[in-house]
Amino acid sequence: MMKKPWQPSLWRWLCVRILSLAIGSVVIIAICMWLRFALWSTWIAHRMPEAVKQEFARLRDNPAVNPVRYHEIIDTWYGAKFSDPSIATTDWLALCLLVLVAIPLILVLGLRAARPLSGQFSRIAMAARLVAQGKFSTRAGLENKAPSELVTLTQDFNAMTTQLERYDRELKASHVAMAHELRSPLTAAIGRLQGMLDGVFTPDARQLGQVMTQLGQLNRLIDDLHLLSMAQAGQLSLSTLSVNLAELVQEKIAWLKPQTASAGFIIELQPHHPVMGDIDPLRLGQVLTILMDNALRYAGDGRRLDITLARQGEAVIMTFRDYGAGVSEDFLPQLFERFSRADSSRARHSGGSGLGLSIARAICEAHGGSLRAENHPQGGMRFILHLPA
Repeated sequence: MMKKPWQPSLWRWLCVRILSLAIGSVVIIAICMWLRFALWSTWIAHRMPEAVKQEFARLRDNPAVNPVRYHEIIDTWYGAKFSDPSIATTDWLALCLLVLVAIPLILVLGLRAARPLSGQFSRIAMAARLVAQGKFSTRAGLENKAPSELVTLTQDFNAMTTQLERYDRELKASHVAMAHELRSPLTAAIGRLQGMLDGVFTPDARQLGQVMTQLGQLNRLIDDLHLLSMAQAGQLSLSTLSVNLAELVQEKIAWLKPQTASAGFIIELQPHHPVMGDIDPLRLGQVLTILMDNALRYAGDGRRLDITLARQGEAVIMTFRDYGAGVSEDFLPQLFERFSRADSSRARHSGGSGLGLSIARAICEAHGGSLRAENHPQGGMRFILHLPA
């Protein structure tokens, strides 16, 4: 696994650069002042006669021996104003000159040091402007040597735009699929009614029944879309009760008994002991019906659905294992999307709206649980439902 490069925090990043500039500026000025004095002293010592140089060296080590002579040598060779405390001395003038030279240097180095910070903000701002225009494929680049908070912000921004791009793609695909699903029964009903108006079909009970069937399918589809929208918006109301989940499963198995018996399909719950949970029996009953009906529709070849119910710690886990054809691994992530249908034998035309599994997952999440699917190693599919106990 590649080691993630270390990034300093914003506070450390700013402190390091500000302190580096401040300390570096003081050190540079101090070095320049020292060099000026060292070169000047070297030049004066070079001009001094050897005897004066030796005498001055002795007096510099102990000026109290002959202070008059010591100051006489300084005044003669270094100048009478060498020891002048006035601000108008050459030392102060040299210091002011160095400060004036250092200020532009500090500005240049400071702006250069701040470039990763401003560059990263500019990248994020530019990307945000494009995303605001609807270009959700935009990603903000990473600036070298940017502080860790900005790197994290950029990565989160890119993750957000990735999600927005996915939602936008799913929304467009959902709109197309929704229009198709709504148009099919509506077109059939309108065509049948137009045929009766034109005298092609006799307006008897059978013809009207066919129209009513199409309108009923359309009504169920609209109800499913409304339920799914409410659940995904977090506004699906739940009436939770303490319910024996084993009894609820057995009730739904009995409800589907006519369909399973005619198809030669077996649904069995193991074990049968009570498992209590605080759930909305109506909504969770919808989930159970959807999962059982899904197995009956798409895994009928396996002739069997095994349901297990168990309490594990603070959760209730229900598994639904069928023995059908399964789906491709590539399609598994799309299984719970609206109007999704696989290209395998499980997705043959069966009259479903393609919203069942989306509704089932949304109801589970409204309960604070989850629903996932996987291909069973021995064939078929397994749906795993987690609910908080």
